[in-house]
Amino acid sequence: MGEHRLVQGRYRLLDLIGRGGMGEVWRARDESLGRQVAVKCLKPLGPYHDPSLAGVLRERFRREARVAAGLSHRGVTVVHDFGESDGVPYLVMELLEGRDLSRLLQDNKGHPLPVDHVEDIAAQVAAALAYTHRQGVVHRDLKPGNIVLLTDGTVKLCDFGIARLGHDIGFTSRLTGTGVALGTPHYMSPEQIGGGEVDERSDLYSLGCVLYEIATGAPPFDLEDAWAILIGHRDTPPRPPRELRPELPGRLERIILGLLAKRPEERPYDAGELVRRIRGGRATDTAATAVEFPAPAGAARPPSWSRGMTTGHKALGAGPGALPPDAGAALSGRWLVAPEGGAGPRPIRGSGREAGPPGIERSRGTGGAAGDHGPADARRPVAALPAGRTAGPGERPARPGPDHPETLAARYETAFALVRAGRLAEALDAYTDLAETRARVLGADHPDTLATRQESAYALGRLGRHFEAHQVYAEVLAARVRVMGPDHPDTLRCRHNLACTLGRLGRLDDARRTALEVAAARARVLGPDHPDTLVSRSEVAYAEGQSGRWEEALRIYGEVAEARARVLGADHPDTLAARYETALSLGRLGRSADALRRYRELIVDRSRVQGPTHPETLRARHGLGVNLGRLGRWEDALTEARDVCLLREHTLGPAHPDTLVSRREVAVALGWLGRWAEALTEYRCIAATREQILGPDHPDTLAGRGDEAHCLERLGRGTEAGELYRRLAVVRRHASDGA
Repeated sequence: MGEHRLVQGRYRLLDLIGRGGMGEVWRARDESLGRQVAVKCLKPLGPYHDPSLAGVLRERFRREARVAAGLSHRGVTVVHDFGESDGVPYLVMELLEGRDLSRLLQDNKGHPLPVDHVEDIAAQVAAALAYTHRQGVVHRDLKPGNIVLLTDGTVKLCDFGIARLGHDIGFTSRLTGTGVALGTPHYMSPEQIGGGEVDERSDLYSLGCVLYEIATGAPPFDLEDAWAILIGHRDTPPRPPRELRPELPGRLERIILGLLAKRPEERPYDAGELVRRIRGGRATDTAATAVEFPAPAGAARPPSWSRGMTTGHKALGAGPGALPPDAGAALSGRWLVAPEGGAGPRPIRGSGREAGPPGIERSRGTGGAAGDHGPADARRPVAALPAGRTAGPGERPARPGPDHPETLAARYETAFALVRAGRLAEALDAYTDLAETRARVLGADHPDTLATRQESAYALGRLGRHFEAHQVYAEVLAARVRVMGPDHPDTLRCRHNLACTLGRLGRLDDARRTALEVAAARARVLGPDHPDTLVSRSEVAYAEGQSGRWEEALRIYGEVAEARARVLGADHPDTLAARYETALSLGRLGRSADALRRYRELIVDRSRVQGPTHPETLRARHGLGVNLGRLGRWEDALTEARDVCLLREHTLGPAHPDTLVSRREVAVALGWLGRWAEALTEYRCIAATREQILGPDHPDTLAGRGDEAHCLERLGRGTEAGELYRRLAVVRRHASDGA
């Protein structure tokens, strides 16, 4: 379709006013009747898409026309005509002058709408749903983008492309069996997610999500990936809206939370009842956390551990901003690296291998009772008022005190920001102080107190203080088991972190056993392909490799890579990380030709997805160079090492551990090529940098000086080498005595 084209000799396309996943919407003129209309056209998919997908979308497009054309209500977009033009299906609708709620929030810079607007939109949408449900139509994709507020204040529902007709189940099953996603993650009901029976109450849940967003400025589960969002809808009670916006009336909060009940039978029994509740204007405006709707006798309740469950960031590895150094230089992992601008050292986590283990997972707690780390400005008010009270005209809201939940939440977010900035010692102090305050205000076993203590353990681990981190994790784990039970996801996250810390302490058998137990429990509670289950399986593989059982590590990493590709997608960072570990394991098994092939494939994909100079792309290139050397291709290995070293120096800095590891790989290749004088220059540069950053008695500095002495030996300078070896022995002995 193109501008000014005449469709079916009647509808002249004027300008494109919208584009979505299925089609494009054009402003058009009906030449026969002389009126402005909207023409929606199904977008062609192109020659590389599955023909069956094109067929499904065509059927859905026709379905939208069929469903919407049978509806006649002021709250539903009117359909005038439907047909095909040059093989492209089109739908002619009334032209709506206004903005959908998604655009309205965007134009409002993410701020929530006025309370009276929220209540008016809620009442109009509920009335439209009451009508469509009476016609046997379930929308199934209710979201802000499908609700339009006209300039005269009328609210219209649109896009019935995946609606279900009550008498047409067979037709629906053909549409839902294609693997094409139905619904939008931020607004899907738990029964949609679980593949259960979907009826009118699913639309009410989605409406609850929409109202929550326009009332607070953010959806109830505003997380970073679709999986975490779906798990949130299925298992996590939403944070009460008045915690984010205290001036909301208590009755509106109760309505929204009632719509967001996990079980359909706990929501209002139909949209008509919802209209009556909204327009009833209840006088009571006290705070509440939920509305209890009668449940059928004998109905199963959710497991107790799901109450209060939070979701947060899914673990991706080493934590925000952390990148473990590559192997090859006996790195201990206790490194200090100058941040951007050279404003002083900051610690990073290291593992002493080519890639870090799956790593410590962040606590699921946040600044408040539940939710996710994220920008505070869109999620909480500047100041809080007592429950049930709003500020009067011209009255400034009261400033919360030092023990107010909002104050504690802000302190939590500050500590989290310090971690992201690499200021770990300051973050640890902030978390420690906050944990003491929360223990006093909320109690030692409160989930927020435990989450804060768990974050302090995370900071300890990042600082290399693994023994202290182990102690804190063990104490938090005991409390979580006591309060939440052994199978609560937050308990399992703490046990996972304990397994990681055991590995850092060298207790590999204990680490492997604990990681195996966590992986089995997560598979039982969350499912075998849940990302958290796969993270724990990766930790098992890491422990196997560290113990020298590389065949078993290779098997597990391969299975994790396949599962992540299936669940998260081939280009997801976690999938690429598992592929890297597979290549690394092949190299450790002496299968360098296979490793080389895997690294080359990974480099192509990482360059495409993350960019050619991304640290993880360069890590894969480093692995490629290492295996070129193992195959005796030292000229190629030297070229690759030099390229990677230059790129790392540019992107990470000359003193970053990864840069120095690449410099050492250059020296190794030079040595194998017999160019020992050049190698000595590289080794001395590495050792001097480590000594400057870490000190003369740091294990990594001593390893660098050992490389230097070996190089002197190969150059026939035995006296100098012997003197250097003696100095190193003295330093090591003193360090051993001090320990």
